[in-house]
Amino acid sequence: MTEFRLKRRHFVLTACAGGLLPMRTLAAPFREITWDDLIPPGVPYSEIIAEGEMDEQGDTWKPVFDENATKLNTDLDGEFVKLPGYILPLDVGAEGVTSFALVPYVGACIHVPPPPPNQLVFVTTQTPWPSDSLWAAVWVSGRLSARLQSTQVAEVGYQITAEKIEVYEW
Repeated sequence: MTEFRLKRRHFVLTACAGGLLPMRTLAAPFREITWDDLIPPGVPYSEIIAEGEMDEQGDTWKPVFDENATKLNTDLDGEFVKLPGYILPLDVGAEGVTSFALVPYVGACIHVPPPPPNQLVFVTTQTPWPSDSLWAAVWVSGRLSARLQSTQVAEVGYQITAEKIEVYEW
């Protein structure tokens, strides 16, 4: 009977400890990255900028990117990162924004050509970001996924499910 209790206690303690491991991983600090980190090593920034043409009817600039614009830094895939940027809202509700494109500069995709896909991050969040704070620079923290995806705004190269969004302090 004592041997059974000892095995049972060992099993319960091991199971509890194993259950804590994922939480410990999530509590790990986020790696602070910059927009340059999203460009794969060896691809100069000057080679991801696009030529393009004006869509007179839609009054928008349609960029034409080469293959360097869709090259992603797959070394960051699955990493817990913290990236600064600006919010371009995609889904806005009464409580705020729940999905958005994180862009490297104010106004990207609205009044100027969108950045290349490897300079755009699609963000979703369970906790809506207040609509009255859309022009503020923010930090977005979460697990980064390197995968091309099309949105209603542009083609994006990365996704983050935000664990934390906070105002960027200079």
